[in-house]
This record gives sequence, structure tokens and C-alpha cells, in this order.
Amino acid sequence: MAAVLRVARPCSDLAQARRFYCDGLGLQVLAEFAAHDGFDGLVVGVAGAGWHVELVREHGAAAPSPSAEDLIVLYEPDAPAFEARVARMRTAGFAPVRSNNPYWDRCGVTFAGPDGYRTVLARRAWAD
Repeated sequence: MAAVLRVARPCSDLAQARRFYCDGLGLQVLAEFAAHDGFDGLVVGVAGAGWHVELVREHGAAAPSPSAEDLIVLYEPDAPAFEARVARMRTAGFAPVRSNNPYWDRCGVTFAGPDGYRTVLARRAWAD
């Protein structure tokens, strides 16, 4: 079995996170949990991919405090698919933000989620 990458991010509002990651980015809900040792969570991604994002809300925790460099980057080399994903984000009510690193503004579009964590939609392929 191949390794799977899970990126976990704290979250203050799972409903808003679902709107950003699912309605906006178009990711699927892969799993959900509630009251699991003091945490509620939502796992999103692409079914069958070797990665996913876990959004967790800790009961009684302070609001998350991301930096401008807390990024998830989704590479999309297909121009129509890239434009469709950007349009989907805008339709869901999310406006692009200026990236802290100008490289990301040159090759894509950055969006800030409800807790301030950023996702870059890169209009290029990932090269090893």
C-alpha cells in the first residue's frame, strides 16, 4: 500500500470550512467525525488520491492563527479546468487575495479560507 499524506488544519467553523473546501475548491468529503476525544472534524480531498486535508475543531480551543505562508497548493495544468476552479471559488463567494510570495501571483491565484489559511490554485503542472 502506498503512503498517504494528511495535512491537518485547525478550524473554528466546520460549516464555513466545508463551503470553502467543497463548494469552492470542489473537494469531496471523505470522512467526518464528531466528539472524538474533544474534536470534531471534516476530511476532504479527492477519492483515491494519495493525500487529503483534515479540518479539526477542538472543543474550547482558541481561534487558529495562520501566517501568510501557511499554504496548500493545488496544481492544475489544464487551463479550462483551472479557470473553472477559480470561477467556482468566486461563485462560492471567495475573492482572490494577494500572495505573500509574488511567485504564486505569477503562476496562479490565492484564496484565503474562513480561518485565514491560504490555498493557491497554480496554473501549471507539478514537476519532480
